[in-house]
Amino acid sequence: MAKVKKAFFCRNCGYEAPKWIGRCPSCGEWNTFAEEIIAKASTASSAVAAHLPQSRPQTIAQIEEQVHKRIDLGNSEVNRVLGGGLVRGSLVLLGGEPGIGKSTLSLQLALAPHGLKVLYVSGEESPQQIKMRASRIGTANDNCLIYSETLLENIVAQIEEIQPDIVIIDSIQTVYTELIESSAGSVSQIRECAATLLKYAKSTGTSIFIIGHITKDGTIAGPKILEHIVDVVLQFEGDGNNVYRILRGIKNRFGATFEIGVFEMRNEGLIEVDNPSKILLSHYDEPLSGIAVGAAVDGIRPYLIETQSLVCNAAYGTPQRSTTGYDSRRMNMLLAVLEKRVGMKMFSKDVFLNFAGGFKIADTGMDLAIVAAVISSYFDKPLIEGVCCAGEIGLSGEVRPAQRTEQRVAEAARLGFKRIVISGYAPKLQQKSAGIEVVRIHSVSELAANIFERQTVVED
Repeated sequence: MAKVKKAFFCRNCGYEAPKWIGRCPSCGEWNTFAEEIIAKASTASSAVAAHLPQSRPQTIAQIEEQVHKRIDLGNSEVNRVLGGGLVRGSLVLLGGEPGIGKSTLSLQLALAPHGLKVLYVSGEESPQQIKMRASRIGTANDNCLIYSETLLENIVAQIEEIQPDIVIIDSIQTVYTELIESSAGSVSQIRECAATLLKYAKSTGTSIFIIGHITKDGTIAGPKILEHIVDVVLQFEGDGNNVYRILRGIKNRFGATFEIGVFEMRNEGLIEVDNPSKILLSHYDEPLSGIAVGAAVDGIRPYLIETQSLVCNAAYGTPQRSTTGYDSRRMNMLLAVLEKRVGMKMFSKDVFLNFAGGFKIADTGMDLAIVAAVISSYFDKPLIEGVCCAGEIGLSGEVRPAQRTEQRVAEAARLGFKRIVISGYAPKLQQKSAGIEVVRIHSVSELAANIFERQTVVED
């Protein structure tokens, strides 16, 4: 019998230490070490290793160059985030908060009519529970097999026997291996199971989805090294009080990162949203102050979103600054610029900021739209109809070009907007968009004249 030893692992980054220490020397976090019982390295020969194909060293000349062939998953939004489809032999991590819809999305992918053999492994639900969800979704796929198991050795054996095209494991925190004596969900278990699945995926060309839970601070539970092991990291985001969900690519070795897919949660499951701008723009009977439309870009996908702001006199001694879906520190910076460069007395005002649809915005190209909404609410004057903004604001009040300005302009023109305000320092647009007036400004002090009244400073 192999000798068992104890070790301490950091729950944040997976750093291993022989004894407990207060601060992790790797990530710098405090009180993250937990004791785990691990087997001696001599026990490495196990049933799992027997199922894994053996590879041989090769020279560069011997390696056959292959083009990554994409697999159509039958879901356009997921295909978009993955970069055009799923690459064979890739390991994909899908993370999200409890109840956000991770299991629903993965089951829809498994039951989609794509003609692929899928093995759906569940460590949290019984086959009867999965059957109930499948009946609610209303889809069926005879090539999808349901398997309730948590032992990694049994899972690998079933994959070897069935040889599916895609494997979905829900979730990685419930899977454990007999190699390690610690409980399922521990740092060592998650790391060992993920590494084994990665090796199997690369050796056989089997694509594997693993679902990971999210902690209170919004990070994927388990060591940070889990995100380094996998090929693709997908983050499923959304507000529990809102019907819209966002699938965001955090890491992608085969495509662009920070690409997004938008879904609507209904009783029949997650419905794809092909045009996010349509759901993020509201229509009112009469113009309202404090509302501006910004042209945003997430990844390579442009969309228009409604920005809402409320500016009022401070009821207490200290003004309130509240944001939903936006960095409050950046909003404070923009308010300071308005006070310094435009002369608006923001020091005595409460400011509240919100975005339509419960979206989280990190695009600096939305600065101009946020400032426009604040100015509109400050003077209680609505913007002219059919105007939107796209630009970044610097500390000196200059308006800098937003990334992918041309795509933003094209999206605004497609949705019927009559005017878009951009940076005067942006390069000349290569393609003219019909029906939209492109106004260039160099300073934030020029913004009010172009969103409240007509001024002819158009694209040359």
